[in-house]
Amino acid sequence: MAERCAIVGGGLAGLVGYAALRHYGIPAEEIAVFGAEPDPAGPLRRRTAAIRQRYMRSESDGHCHPASFPGLAVRSARAERSVLPLLRSVSNRYRPSVGEFFAHVEELRATSGWDGSFRRVRVERIRVTADGFRLDALGTFGHVLVAPGHPGLAMPAEYAGEARAVHSYEPHDYAGRVAVVGAGMAAAMEWLNALDAGASVVSVRRREPARRALSVPRSMFSRRGLAGYHATAAADRMRLLERLAEPSYPRGAQWDAPLDAAARTGRFRTVPHPDGAEQVICATGFVRGFQHHSLLRRLVDDHSLETAGGWIVLAPDATVSQLTDAGRTLALAGAPGQWAYPGADTVVGAKYVARRFARRVQQCRTA
Repeated sequence: MAERCAIVGGGLAGLVGYAALRHYGIPAEEIAVFGAEPDPAGPLRRRTAAIRQRYMRSESDGHCHPASFPGLAVRSARAERSVLPLLRSVSNRYRPSVGEFFAHVEELRATSGWDGSFRRVRVERIRVTADGFRLDALGTFGHVLVAPGHPGLAMPAEYAGEARAVHSYEPHDYAGRVAVVGAGMAAAMEWLNALDAGASVVSVRRREPARRALSVPRSMFSRRGLAGYHATAAADRMRLLERLAEPSYPRGAQWDAPLDAAARTGRFRTVPHPDGAEQVICATGFVRGFQHHSLLRRLVDDHSLETAGGWIVLAPDATVSQLTDAGRTLALAGAPGQWAYPGADTVVGAKYVARRFARRVQQCRTA
């Protein structure tokens, strides 16, 4: 059985998986990382720049190191020589800046050996062999973590190809009359951005957004909440995941005060259609489901994997049970791992998968 590891995907979930393997004693030369670009934060840099995001939605534990402590609040406290970041962390009010998070990613990239293991290659197919998993003609690996990222931006069909329409995660400025389609975190950022630019803004939404600090309720990150989630039947789990995908953004005066002030002067309102808007910004997130990932779709078709809706059915540790045994591991990280962990598309969720994957690899190497 081949002992080398492969990570398919060069984004943040891939970096988290790589850091966990290194933390559990796997040498850098035994790990191959395949991805589109060497900067694991590249996609996030572009998205946060597009929506002018200044703070992360995650809390102190939303970092890429495999160990929870020290979190980013501790790092901020040291840098600022202040206990305020720690006090905010205790009360779940700490939010690292985007710059702090990217500096942390750069540091981990430089110290972990990531660049030496990275190869700019796109993996098209994963096939099971007697020795593990064959990735195209790149070699056979005993343990593979698949972290492909999002398959693409979700653009509503009615605005596709329309000259005045742009996705929120693409570079853009603001016209005088702006319609923002969607009601999640990106939409909330765009409401404020457009208002700050002097525009009048209408919010086009299908439903009222949930108001919560994190993209997934905090209870779902706890051991008790996760145990309840794993105990749910497949149909109930699908409905829950679909519910969690509904739009949300945090509570707080930083959002409500400027929106209320703009509403009083007629510069912000909710409408069913963007009629009359000079610009339509689609804050509609990403395409979802394994069917939209060519690699995952082939994996399902080639090996007749069990699926439920848009998810590949996974074990609680995010491994594909049908292809994983005592000597080999295939696990899914990022959004494709939500069947095992509802917040898998967060950095904390990436660590949940990464730690379990790394432990399996370590046990197989020492057995």
